[in-house]
Amino acid sequence: MTIVWTVVGIAIFFFGLLLSIAWHELGHFTTARWFGIKVPEFMVGFGRTLWSVRRGETEYGIKMIPLGGYVRMIGMLPPAKGGTLGRNRRTGPFQGLMDDARRQSQADVLPQDADRQFWTRSPWKRIIVMFAGPFMNLILAIALFFVTLMGVGVLTPTTQISALEECVLPVTAVQNGAPDRCPAGAPRAPALAAGVQPDDRIVAVAGREFGADEGEAVQDAIRASSGPTPIVVERGGQQIPLTVDVIPNTLPDRESDDPNATITAGYLGVLLNTNYQPLTAGETVGRIGDGMARTAEAITQIPARIPALFGAAFLGEERGENSPMGVVGVSRIGGEILAQQNVPWQQDVSLFLNMLAAVNLSLFFLNLLPVPPLDGGQIVPAIWEAIKRNTAKLLGRPDPGPVDAAKLLPVAYVFVIVFLGFSVMVAIADIVNPVRLFG
Repeated sequence: MTIVWTVVGIAIFFFGLLLSIAWHELGHFTTARWFGIKVPEFMVGFGRTLWSVRRGETEYGIKMIPLGGYVRMIGMLPPAKGGTLGRNRRTGPFQGLMDDARRQSQADVLPQDADRQFWTRSPWKRIIVMFAGPFMNLILAIALFFVTLMGVGVLTPTTQISALEECVLPVTAVQNGAPDRCPAGAPRAPALAAGVQPDDRIVAVAGREFGADEGEAVQDAIRASSGPTPIVVERGGQQIPLTVDVIPNTLPDRESDDPNATITAGYLGVLLNTNYQPLTAGETVGRIGDGMARTAEAITQIPARIPALFGAAFLGEERGENSPMGVVGVSRIGGEILAQQNVPWQQDVSLFLNMLAAVNLSLFFLNLLPVPPLDGGQIVPAIWEAIKRNTAKLLGRPDPGPVDAAKLLPVAYVFVIVFLGFSVMVAIADIVNPVRLFG
């Protein structure tokens, strides 16, 4: 049954990715139609067409390779100066590429559609059309985060103790997997030594009182403590004062990219119960802002992570949780989420929706990179064209005309080659050395 649920989870998450792609392309399609641009194709996937249907002037379909999608608008590139269809071809390698792309862009432009080409629209309209796709991913990500954080809630520790640690273990033992029994000579955990019992509720630490749902504040207070510390626990309706000898303990630093990084914090040796607490609208907005900042930072760090990714894919090196993942990797994690046994339904739904939201945030930022064939590769030339035209107008000079985005095609070819190589490496790593979030 675990295998069955894993397959079902992979299929569901993969379907969610396809919906995210279609939602992205819907942004381009809708705004293009608003501005009168002709759209012959709306496709999810690349390669051979598996299914399609024509409605009006647009063919909608699904293609064999589900690694993206596209909306084909006529006249994406302007013709060469002095021409209308850009049919001339120069002999230089890059000039020839530009002429070929320009000619292909104009190949299906009928005489009656000359005024429905993408390049003929004003720069601000082209910016809106190209920004609309990533913006749709941002909208979907925010919606998913709101559903998860305000509807399902966040797993939050309470102040009730579920279990006690028996002894203090060195960081090496924790990193290598804690043993079932305490090794000989290991000191007893402070809470157990002080007489704390399971099902006690921590009421106060060092004179500071806590409510039943303030488990995180209790954890922070314990980490900040050292030496003999007064605490109050509630047991059987009675409050019992105790003194625990909080000790400094070295623990793995979960926020560091270095798997060997450690931190020192006060250690009590208690495990707290948890439950799901819905966040307020303000707290949710704050979490979304933090998530956007972390996603943007992660994208900027991709080049620095390539050596470690290469080692994980081809040299058998350990792969960290922050390693880049592709469609294969995130779909597999989606399957693992659904296959988890004996966990609250909130945990499955929260992890599932949060990961899909994170994918959409990544699509938002990635597509804004100013490199063709990404959406930013059309947005930047449009912005530059607007600046040139407005400057010329202010100076009383003639309209300089459209910016030739075809000049960026050599950059586009280099980017595509690098991106394909990176995608293949990520796919190999996802198969032979996948990221493991559940052990």
